[in-house]
Amino acid sequence: MIDRALSILDMLSAQGPDLALGELSKKLQLHKSTVHRLVMVLERHKLIERNAVSGHYRLGLKLFELGTKAVSQLDLRDRARPFLERLVLETSETVHLCLLDDSEVVYLDKVEPERSVRMATSVGRRNPAHCTAVGKAMMAHLPAAQVEAIVRKQGMRAMTSNTITSLFELKKELLAIGERGYSVDNEEIEEGVRCVGCVVRNFSGEPVAAISISGPAFRLTQEKVPALATAVMAAAQGLSRELGFKGDQPAESSVARRLAAEA
Repeated sequence: MIDRALSILDMLSAQGPDLALGELSKKLQLHKSTVHRLVMVLERHKLIERNAVSGHYRLGLKLFELGTKAVSQLDLRDRARPFLERLVLETSETVHLCLLDDSEVVYLDKVEPERSVRMATSVGRRNPAHCTAVGKAMMAHLPAAQVEAIVRKQGMRAMTSNTITSLFELKKELLAIGERGYSVDNEEIEEGVRCVGCVVRNFSGEPVAAISISGPAFRLTQEKVPALATAVMAAAQGLSRELGFKGDQPAESSVARRLAAEA
């Protein structure tokens, strides 16, 4: 079924801009009722849309949205690289660039220092958002309803004894992150590992990624966190400006304030 649905998208892309149901059926050599079921599914997900006047089908704006996101992610990684490499030189710790995908963080890029003890992470890896510095940095700038949806879907499983496991405590943490401008994973996802993160915003101020510094807790001590936070915030601010963000960063998050008010 998926193959046939994708063949409809390919056909509309190659021979559009729009085609009638009968044309799709003939070109794909599929029964009209089969094509009708498939286009109904695609239309429901906004991958195609039906012209109200002609009744013909054409590619939907959802494809443009998905394509734009895919291109921006590739572009984001390229643009972020110089900031990540500079941050590694400044801190001598592992640096990550991460995205929030649904209810999880995805590691888009990683730059390591020349140290014998380094972080065992990999590009493409996924982690829960609620117990990572990058996840919390981005969630602090999301609408309350979206944060709650993430928690409902992913849960708040305790990864270590330090993991925040209640929505109330998470909201308090997100408020603090919004006020100070950076997040801390205080051995919340893995014992012995501490991370400091900061949100990256696009031209409209939306959180599109986060940058973090990660290291063993014996090296990345609580006393070093403020200085490391200054470095990671500067990197995130520079990348945000590169993406067209004009505001100040770190900045107090009104969204985080609303989260606390709703707690």
